[in-house]
Amino acid sequence: MAGKAYRKTEIVGTSTKGLEDAVAVAVNQARAKWKGLAWFEVTEMRGNLTGKEIEYQVTLKVGYRLIDG
Repeated sequence: MAGKAYRKTEIVGTSTKGLEDAVAVAVNQARAKWKGLAWFEVTEMRGNLTGKEIEYQVTLKVGYRLIDG
């Protein structure tokens, strides 16, 4: 078979450290769950204000390769 197929899923990462850390949290957890993670796309950024702290939230679309069998 010549081509490859991918599945796209939307996930949200959170962090109190910043947006980059929220992306890393989401990507690392996706890597642990799905084999063949190939790419990600940031689709939304926002923050949750709780008292004096900011919780950064990043929505990602992640793509992972479907494996035959």
